[in-house]
Amino acid sequence: MSAIFQDDDDDSVKLYSEDPAWADVVPIPQYQGVDALAPINYTEEYQDATNYFRGIVKTGEMSPRVLQLTEHIIRMNPAHYSAWQYRYRTLLALQSPLEDELRLMDRFAIDYLKTYQVWHHRRLLLVALHSVDAAAAELRFIVRALQDDAKNYHTWSYRQWLLAHFNDEARLWAGERAWTEELLEQDVRNNSAWHHRFFVVWGSGVRKGDEDREEVRKRELGFAKDKIALAPNNPSAWNYLRGVLDHTKTPYSTLSTFVQLYTASSAPAADVFDLDNPPPSAGAELPSVNALEFLADIHEQEGQTEQAVQVCVYVVLRYTFTKHFVAQIWKSLANEHDTMRKKYWEFRIREAMQSR
Repeated sequence: MSAIFQDDDDDSVKLYSEDPAWADVVPIPQYQGVDALAPINYTEEYQDATNYFRGIVKTGEMSPRVLQLTEHIIRMNPAHYSAWQYRYRTLLALQSPLEDELRLMDRFAIDYLKTYQVWHHRRLLLVALHSVDAAAAELRFIVRALQDDAKNYHTWSYRQWLLAHFNDEARLWAGERAWTEELLEQDVRNNSAWHHRFFVVWGSGVRKGDEDREEVRKRELGFAKDKIALAPNNPSAWNYLRGVLDHTKTPYSTLSTFVQLYTASSAPAADVFDLDNPPPSAGAELPSVNALEFLADIHEQEGQTEQAVQVCVYVVLRYTFTKHFVAQIWKSLANEHDTMRKKYWEFRIREAMQSR
C-alpha cells in the first residue's frame, strides 16, 4: 500500500504515476470529448489519483490499496460519489471491520459536515452492521457533530433515518424527547430541534399505542405555549403548535384565548395567571406577527366550516363578515406588522375576496 502522498519535510507531492507500487495499474485519463471553453482546472495530484481510480475500477480490483486510494481522493473531493461507492464495495469484499470505518468517518463527518456523501456512507455501514449498539454509538456521535453546527440538515436527516431504521428498538428512542428539550433550552429558535421533536413525539410511542394520544396532545400544546411565551415572535414554536393541532385534527379555535394574548399591542395585566394560557414574557415585542396570522387562520377555518354547511341567510352573512374580518388582519400585516411579506398578504386578500 502506498500511504504517503506528501513528504513531511517539504511540500512536494508523490504521484501514483511515480510510485512503483502502482506500476501494474494502467491509468485512464478523464474523457474530455472536445476542447472545453472553460475546462475544470484539476490539480495534478487530483488528476493523477482519479486517473488511477478509473484504472482500478476498470479491472475491478478490490484491495487494501484501493481503500487507501479512495480515501486519498475523498480527502481531496469529499463529494466524489463514485469513490465513496467503490470504497464501500471494497470494504465488504475485504470483510474489513466496519466499526473501524465508522471511526474514520467520525473525522470525515466533522471535517466535511455539509457533504451528503459522508452521511450516506454512514447509512450504508449501519445497514451492513445492523447493530443496535452501533446505532446507539451513532446517536452519541451525532450529538457531538451538532455541537459544531446545530442546524445541519444532513446530520438531522441522518439521525431521523437511524431512528426509523431501528424503529422497534425502544432504547434508541428513549431519550430523544428530553434531548430536544435540552436543545430548545439552549436555543428556543432551533427549528431543527422543533422538527425533530415532532418526529419523535408523533413517530414513536404514540403511533405504537404506548402513550395516550390525548395526554400527549395536551402536553405538547402546553410545551409549545410555554416556549411561545418566552419568544412570541419565534415562528418555529408557532409552526409546532399548528402541527400538533393539524395532526390531532383539533380546531384552531380551541386556542383563541391563548392567541389573543399575543395580538394585543401590550401584555395583559397579570392579575390571575392562567396555566393553560401563559402570557407573553416581560418586554416581549407585541403584537406578534405569528399570533396575528394564527388569529386570521382561526377565523378563516371557522368561516370555511360555516360555508360548507350553509343552510340559512344568517350563516351566509356571518361567513361574509368573517371573510372581511380576516382580510382586515391581513391588511394590518401587509401595511404595518409584516411588510416584508406585503405581496403575499395582498395575494391572500385578493384570493379571499374573489372566493365565494
